[in-house]
Amino acid sequence: MKRIIFLALIATISISSCNLPSAGVPDSQAATAAALTVQAAINSSASTQSLASPTSGITVVSTETPTYSKPMISVGDVTNCRTGPGVNYERVTQILPEKPVEIIGFYSPNYWIVSTSAGNCWVSGEFATPAGSYATVPTVTAPPTPQGGAPENVSLQKWDISCNYVTNEADVLIRWADKDGETGYRINRNDAPITELPANSTEFREKITLLSGQSVSYSVVAFNSAGTNSSSTIKLSC
Repeated sequence: MKRIIFLALIATISISSCNLPSAGVPDSQAATAAALTVQAAINSSASTQSLASPTSGITVVSTETPTYSKPMISVGDVTNCRTGPGVNYERVTQILPEKPVEIIGFYSPNYWIVSTSAGNCWVSGEFATPAGSYATVPTVTAPPTPQGGAPENVSLQKWDISCNYVTNEADVLIRWADKDGETGYRINRNDAPITELPANSTEFREKITLLSGQSVSYSVVAFNSAGTNSSSTIKLSC
């Protein structure tokens, strides 16, 4: 820029020397012309430098919008969904294999809180398969353990088995005395729960495959929000 100004000054001096004022002509006109020439040269230099400013050093950063899919769980069999993490909590509803439900929370180590048509409830991760963006759901705390006493022990009244050796099927019947304070009854076959019955139930029937010489065991468990109590285990044979 200094060089441009210098050249402008030289040009101005040259112009001034070629147009030396005659007697009676004021020198202010020459001075003004020289000043305008220098200012034009400075403005031209600044404009040229502004237009020549490099832009290749600018880095454009592009961001990708993360993908998100609704967190859901599905179950392989009809699964109880309760008011809290465990069988001591009351059952809200049952989740069906053909109807996945949305996950809205997680409770460590292995419970999902889900939204159902019957309300929000808790389901064990042991029976559920999560899918979608379930890592984004919030972690929650468990509700207080329900207070109150567990139901009384179940008193079995009758049990029977009728075997069909042609079809290898057996009809099982179990009856018990109803107790107060239960939320429902859970039927165990060979120490594994197979179904739940509502409060005030007194009978269970089923047909199973059982070969001659085979046996099967049953127990009936009464439960409520405070705990469980079980009948004695009975063994039936064909």
